[in-house]
Amino acid sequence: MKELLKEILRDKIGRIGLVGVCLVIIIGALAPIVSPYNPVEMFKDSLLEGPSKKFLLGTDEYGRDIFSRICYGARVSIFVGLLAVGIGSIFGGILGLIAGYCEGWIDNVIMRTMDILFAFPSILLSLAIVSVLGTELINTVIAIGVVMIPVFTRTLRAAVISTKSKEFITSAYTIGVKDTRIMFKHILPNAMAPFIVQLTLSLSSAILVEASLSFLGLGVQPPNPSWGSMLNASRKFMELAPWTAIFPAAAIILTILSFNILGDSLRDILDPKLKN
Repeated sequence: MKELLKEILRDKIGRIGLVGVCLVIIIGALAPIVSPYNPVEMFKDSLLEGPSKKFLLGTDEYGRDIFSRICYGARVSIFVGLLAVGIGSIFGGILGLIAGYCEGWIDNVIMRTMDILFAFPSILLSLAIVSVLGTELINTVIAIGVVMIPVFTRTLRAAVISTKSKEFITSAYTIGVKDTRIMFKHILPNAMAPFIVQLTLSLSSAILVEASLSFLGLGVQPPNPSWGSMLNASRKFMELAPWTAIFPAAAIILTILSFNILGDSLRDILDPKLKN
């Protein structure tokens, strides 16, 4: 990890992505300290007030401080993203490892199931799951996590199949090493590079899906702050108070961009084919 961090810091683009990701995580973690106001506190005499010294990014239609709500929205986005990607990576990783190692009918069953899940657009499948489970935050996490499973399954399966054909794995078979040891001690560590890259890229996808669900009213429920729900509420006031839409949208764009940049940098570092 130390070597990986050094490689990222050497890369100009990687540094930008890392700083952006760390900034979002810090803002979310320290939201009660960073935010000047309670995110649900209403200032009746400051409805739709523009950016000022008192309200750095202005207020919304209820007089709530937009900067404070964006800070707390970062906490929600990171929380949902990490848990959802955690669910997707654990289940997807297990299925990908089994499918890539066993192959045959086990591989066919797992991958055909993943193909069925892939047939649905991620936002549509998330909507369907949330509609069935309900609009609680944990259900949003589960829905996004399920959507992430096929991506991780395919990523690790391909890496496992590639690693399985290496000479050192053939040697392990030859000397009678047990299958479980080969899977977890030899194949898995050497197949983790693309999986780690996919983890970073999937975090941005999870944050985008969460914002989309909240925008449609099926994610985080008011008055709790969410970047997606803030965008939805701002539609009626975009001409009168454009800052109510600009700042939440900028938060989503910059966060997703930071994760994608970091993911691209990790891919360049971890993929030996892309090294000079």
